[in-house]
Amino acid sequence: MSFLPKPLNKTLNSFSILTFTLRRFTSHSAAAVKPFPDNPTSAYYDELSTAAGNSGDLDSLRDILNKRIQDRCYNTKSTFKFITNTSSLDDLIRTLSNLNPGFTRNSAFNSLITRLCRLDRVDDALRVVDAMSRDAHCSITACTFYPIINLLTREKSMDHAQRVVELMSRLGVRRDLTVHNLFLMAHCFAGDMAAAAEVLREMEEEDGLVGDTRTFDALVMGACKIGKVEGAMVLVRRMVNDGVLMLYSTHMHVIGALLEKGCIEQAVKYVKCFGGKDKVLDAELYGCLGSKLSVMKNVEEAMKVLEEMKQKGLTMGDKLKRYYERNVGKVAKKMVD
Repeated sequence: MSFLPKPLNKTLNSFSILTFTLRRFTSHSAAAVKPFPDNPTSAYYDELSTAAGNSGDLDSLRDILNKRIQDRCYNTKSTFKFITNTSSLDDLIRTLSNLNPGFTRNSAFNSLITRLCRLDRVDDALRVVDAMSRDAHCSITACTFYPIINLLTREKSMDHAQRVVELMSRLGVRRDLTVHNLFLMAHCFAGDMAAAAEVLREMEEEDGLVGDTRTFDALVMGACKIGKVEGAMVLVRRMVNDGVLMLYSTHMHVIGALLEKGCIEQAVKYVKCFGGKDKVLDAELYGCLGSKLSVMKNVEEAMKVLEEMKQKGLTMGDKLKRYYERNVGKVAKKMVD
């Protein structure tokens, strides 16, 4: 076959999956073949997929992809790891088009798109979308486009990403909150709050969607990026009042922005305000504050934070722990002097 350079001399039949396992690392003797497990896992099926793909045996790959879903071993990011930057897609797309219709076929195509995007092969990923759109037994949803839009927005190819959204519209696929959040994150990361405001308008007015945790995280990050810490704090207060769960990263954005402005006392107050409810969160908050102060070479303030961590029994990372042990004696001596 043209998909991979080294096809098997012998094509395995549709029942070969029960015996086709890890031969690629063993001899071809019957004794070397491992039995098919009673309770296979997704990782096990990924190994089978890799073996079949590397061998160019797409018939066996079809059987593997069908059976893994029957066994509730869903596709993962490693299912198509045999695909490389030089791989052709035509034969593989034909193989996936012959999978069991419905979830099995949709899942395989979506996993393939994810793999292609990991290889920066956006055009090929869009070819797969085109194949799905012409398949009566496939249903394209917004999640099909997540890897494509995520890649394009991270690469700041905003015009290309917008064209993908237009393609979604032509295919009758509506933007969901995740799609909006991907655009919002890209604009906020770049500090383009005007573009971010337009995304919010479209999200609320055109699609009738309400922001979630990631929406607020992006907005807080954007406000901090352009030095509007007061605006970030307003957003944080709104999250608290509305009962919106805060990501760790949201707290880190605020702490970092306060310290950049030299507002150490306010940063400490912020950490104490959100502390005391969850030890894991406390360790993250105090650890972030202590780490940033140590990078700023503010040893005295950093050690105050680390001493409090120790008193509270919070876990320090290895690097922070070494910093504490290296400076604890110096700070104690300075206080005595």
